[in-house]
Formats: sequence, C-alpha cells, structure tokens
Amino acid sequence: MTKFMVLNGPNLNMVGIREKNIYGTESFQNMIAEIEKAAKERGVSVECRQSNHEGDLVDWIQEAYFEKYDGVVMNPGAYTHTSIAIADAVKAIAPVPVVEVHISDINSREEFRHHSFAAPYCLKQIKGHGIHGYIEAMDELIAFHQKG
Repeated sequence: MTKFMVLNGPNLNMVGIREKNIYGTESFQNMIAEIEKAAKERGVSVECRQSNHEGDLVDWIQEAYFEKYDGVVMNPGAYTHTSIAIADAVKAIAPVPVVEVHISDINSREEFRHHSFAAPYCLKQIKGHGIHGYIEAMDELIAFHQKG
C-alpha cells in the first residue's frame, strides 16, 4: 500500500485556535481526521505528525527515506522561511517526493513569509487552499507515482 507521511511544523497544532481569520475555525484534530479520511478514500495510508521542534521535523523527513515512504506532505510552518536544515533534509531524501503545503497564501501575507527555503526541492508548493491543500498534496503525490 502506498504510504505518505504528513508533517506539520510549529504552531500548527493551534489551527482552529489561533488567527481564525487566517487559518480557519477547523480544529487541528478535525484537520487530521479529514486528511486521514481522504487518504482512506484514495486507498493510501498516512501517518500524521506535528512538532514545534525543527530537529523532529528533520528526523522525520529522513525517516521517510529510510522507512521507504512514498511521499511526504509537509507544512513546515514558520520554519518555511527560516530553516535551511529542513530544506537540506528535503533535498537529501530525493527521489522521495515532497509537497509543501500552507493553509494560508503566504505570498499575500508579510514580506518575510514569501520565501520558502524548501520549495525549490519540493515537487510542488500548495498555498492558500486551507486544509484542503493537504488533500491536494496527496493527490499530487498519487499522480506523481501513477506517471511512474
């Protein structure tokens, strides 16, 4: 069975609590349930993880390679704009495809949010589609594998 890792970075456990005008009112637990439901409907397995710690995210990205995951859906949160370590980890696990997701449209927010260190090493970046962006990311990974 195709298996994906879904990674969420700092403060994403606060979805539904913080800045509802940006991140919506759906709770983090409901967001994960939606991702898991969509994965099941698509016949893939997902393992969803969240950490506020950069090193955890780097370790998990590397784990995706060593444990032979078929792809990673990653929302690095604020580390998007600061972490060369996460970008290097994404680059290191190639050819495992990674899709970067952002609930908000990072390009319509503060200037510092416009740049992603990891995006150049990702299959795609999806931004501004709310929690549905995670499901779109899974679909991107599935399409990538179907192309062979």
